Amino acid sequence: MKILDFGSLNLDYVFQVDSIVLPGQTILSNRMTLSTGGKGFNQAVAAARAGAAVFFAGALAEKDLPVFQKILDECGADWSLLDTGHEFTGSAMIQVDRGGQNCIVLYGGANQEITRDFICKVLSGFGNGDVLLLQNEISELPFLMKQASERGMRIFLNPSPVNRQLFECPIEAADTLLLNEIEGLQISGAKQLDEIPDLLLKKYPEVKIVLTLGKQGVVYADKNRRLSHGIYDVPIEDTTAAGDTFTGFYLAGILKNNDAALALRIASAASSLAVSRRGAAGSIPTMKEVEAFLRESEKTKS
Repeated sequence: MKILDFGSLNLDYVFQVDSIVLPGQTILSNRMTLSTGGKGFNQAVAAARAGAAVFFAGALAEKDLPVFQKILDECGADWSLLDTGHEFTGSAMIQVDRGGQNCIVLYGGANQEITRDFICKVLSGFGNGDVLLLQNEISELPFLMKQASERGMRIFLNPSPVNRQLFECPIEAADTLLLNEIEGLQISGAKQLDEIPDLLLKKYPEVKIVLTLGKQGVVYADKNRRLSHGIYDVPIEDTTAAGDTFTGFYLAGILKNNDAALALRIASAASSLAVSRRGAAGSIPTMKEVEAFLRESEKTKS
C-alpha cells in the first residue's frame, strides 16, 4: 500500500496583529514571517512526521522548490512527483491575532493550474488499495477523485474550502471525510452541530465521518458506531495548521493501527501541540513529541 497526498503548496505571509483587520481599516502588524504552507503540503508533512511513508504531488514555481524540498526531505516525504513548471507558487496572507485566531486570504497560483494530463501521469504509479489524501485547494479535484476511485484507491478527503467545485466531486467515493464544524454545517445543511454526523451519513452512508469541533473536541461516526475525544488544555499561539496536523496524524494512525479511537487520541494530541506553536508546517510536531506529550498528560491525570 502506498500513500499519495495530492494537494496544494503555498508560501505563507504571516502577520501578527492585535486584532483581525476590519473592512476599510488600516492596521500595523507587530511581526511578519514568511513560511511554507498549503493544506496539501502541511498534511503531507504531518503524516510523514507521524511515521507514514508519503508521496506528495502538487505544483509550484521552480524557484520556490528548495524551501519546500528541504522540509519534505527532513520529514522523509517523497517529493519526486512535484511539477515545477509554473510561474507562481500559491500564496496565503495570514493574520494571527493576540488570541491565536487567524484569517487567511489565498492566491491559488500553480495550485489552480493542475491539469488532467498531470493527474493521469501521477496516478499511473498508484492503484487498487493505495491511499489518496485530498483537499480542495487544487484544480480538477472532481476528475482526480473520479480517476482515483476507478483505480480502487482509498480516498481520505478534507473538503476545505467548501465551494462550487467541491459539490461537483463524487464525495460518496471517499472512504473518510475529515472536516471541521463550519465545513460540516455547509455540506450537511445542518442547523445545529449535533445534527451534522447524522445528516452527512444520510447523504453519504458508506463514508466515515471525522468531525472536529474546536473546544468540543472531535467526533467519529460511521453507519455502525460513534466515538468522541476531547481536547488537551494548552496555551494557544497560532491555530493555522491545527486542522492539517490533525488530518495527517489521523491518517497515519488509522492506517497503522486500524483503530479509530487511538487515531483520534493521537491526532488530538498532535493538533494541540501545533496550536501551542507559531507557524504552519513549522508548528507540526513529530510522533516522538506527541508520544511524550501523551505520557505527560497521563502523569498529570494520575
